[in-house]
Amino acid sequence: MSIEQISVNVTSPGRNFVTLKIVTSDGIVGWGDATLNGRELSVASYLRDHLAPMLVGRDEERIEDTWQYLYRGAYWRRGPVTMSAIAAVDMALWDIKAKRAGVPLYQLLGGASRDSLRTYYHASGTDIAALKDTVTGLVEEGFTAVRVQTGVPGLGQIYGVSSNTPGTKYNYEPAKRAADGSGAVRPSEEIWDTPAYLAHVPGVFEELRGEFGTGLRLLHDAHHRMSPIEAARLAKSLEPYGLFWLEDVTPAEDQTALRTVRQHSTTPLAIGEIFNSVHDYQTLITERLIDYVRSAVTHTGGITATRKLLDFAAIYGIRSGMHGPTDISPVGMAAAMHLGLAIHNFGIQEYMPHNDDTLDVFRTSYRFERGFLHPGDAPGLGVELDEEAAARFDYTAAYLPVNRLIDGTVHDW
Repeated sequence: MSIEQISVNVTSPGRNFVTLKIVTSDGIVGWGDATLNGRELSVASYLRDHLAPMLVGRDEERIEDTWQYLYRGAYWRRGPVTMSAIAAVDMALWDIKAKRAGVPLYQLLGGASRDSLRTYYHASGTDIAALKDTVTGLVEEGFTAVRVQTGVPGLGQIYGVSSNTPGTKYNYEPAKRAADGSGAVRPSEEIWDTPAYLAHVPGVFEELRGEFGTGLRLLHDAHHRMSPIEAARLAKSLEPYGLFWLEDVTPAEDQTALRTVRQHSTTPLAIGEIFNSVHDYQTLITERLIDYVRSAVTHTGGITATRKLLDFAAIYGIRSGMHGPTDISPVGMAAAMHLGLAIHNFGIQEYMPHNDDTLDVFRTSYRFERGFLHPGDAPGLGVELDEEAAARFDYTAAYLPVNRLIDGTVHDW
């Protein structure tokens, strides 16, 4: 048996998704998620033009060997495009292996370590009153953990904060699709002011704890916007409110920057959604500078590589908090669920439900109930792409916003 056909599907049912299809010589189909928000066509080309010709005829059972062949054999290593492409191949091969065995993928990863996966959902509001309304609705739906973001007085639109428009709960799309006057699609630009943010955020959490008590798990994403000492100040100021985690407080390309934050605060830290390799975490993990690993299976080399990363983290008592927004396709979400169910050091799973059009394109078997997920018991990943439905949604260029300071300087976000 061998890999006989490989194809790449690009579809846009509200968001752009890149999906790899591998078909074996005995007709088993495996699916992999290769979506990289704002750079989707780069990964599609990498798969179609470079990896597919190399893989046809290879033994689909040799997953580890194929991973090493694609990673080490290319000479050029790491990076989000390369690792997303490898991830798609890896997911598809695991999907095939589990389908051939007739079991859900988590059974091949050691079986279930828990009954279901605790999730958190995004709650946001342009002001505290709107935020409280959103949190109240999520608690009523059964969520036990919410990520909270709010507008900052004096600033306009901020990434991560929805407009609170009725009917947009499951359709929040920060990647903008509007063309400018020339007809080109360009990123929108947002204005940021760190002092205003640092002054505002502690009061938000004081209000939330007063309203919802200490039982609700509260998370917050700082989107890399602060210097190490500013991040330390934020983490210290939020200590009284018992956050489940504070995410992406500072850019972590320099992993040693997190030492400053750790020295000043006991607030739990999560980081890594823009990382794509275990090497991005080496200092963070061995020095216990974080509490949760935020990588997505889709962007970190697939199930094979992410499992190794999380096993490494487990040695140091660090848990998973895998990235799971709606620009991870249902295929990538299912991969995260199977892995999360199997590993011992699962922490929490980010979960934003996909819209109806997406779920018409991707037929899923995973299930959600009262704040918890389960990947389901269909063989393989449990997600199938309906190629006919996908063909109805053409790719549409869209880009995440650019962040600038009040003086116009391009800033992290």
